[in-house]
Amino acid sequence: CYLSQIILMTLSCHGACAEVDSDTEAVAGKGFKLGCISCKRRSEVPGSATIEWHFRAKGDADFVLIYTYNEEGPTIEHDQFLDRVDWNGSKRSNDIQDASIYLLNVTFNDSGTYSCFFNRILFYDNYEYKDVVSKVVHLSVVGKATRGTASIVSEVMMYVSIIGLQLWLLIEMIYCYRKIAAAGEEALREAANAEYLAIASESKDNCAGVQVGE
Repeated sequence: CYLSQIILMTLSCHGACAEVDSDTEAVAGKGFKLGCISCKRRSEVPGSATIEWHFRAKGDADFVLIYTYNEEGPTIEHDQFLDRVDWNGSKRSNDIQDASIYLLNVTFNDSGTYSCFFNRILFYDNYEYKDVVSKVVHLSVVGKATRGTASIVSEVMMYVSIIGLQLWLLIEMIYCYRKIAAAGEEALREAANAEYLAIASESKDNCAGVQVGE
């Protein structure tokens, strides 16, 4: 969605963190970003995090570890994903808030549930606080791209907003036109009254002059 991209770019420019949900539909044979973001509640507190990605294929009962990322770098932990996973999250920092990964050459076997775990440590002055945050992505792989419901709703809302803005502008134009017209009529009335008073005053002066002459 174009609007979502603008919002994300704006947040990135200001250095903010926003927990945006991952897309859930990938196209076979293409790449796909599995999004996973966990923002710290206290951004001013330093911390570090290690990341684990787990996968459960459709029909399977258990999750398997497929990918880890820590201060030593990334490690692909499962044969199904060898040479097909790239780190797409926070860089040049152990204080990870974006743990997204990128799948290359997606296959139908990649359909299933993915779990992303943040094993985070926050460093306070007198103690360390350990926290585990998890995110879940339900991924479906299709042969051809389809428009998601969220994209359709977003586009409809965009058009509704545009139409609403146009109606508001039209109402404002009508209101301003009527206000200007009313002000013009008032000015004309005031001008007419002033002219009438001037003529009346002049006539009165002329009458007074005639009487004095007589």
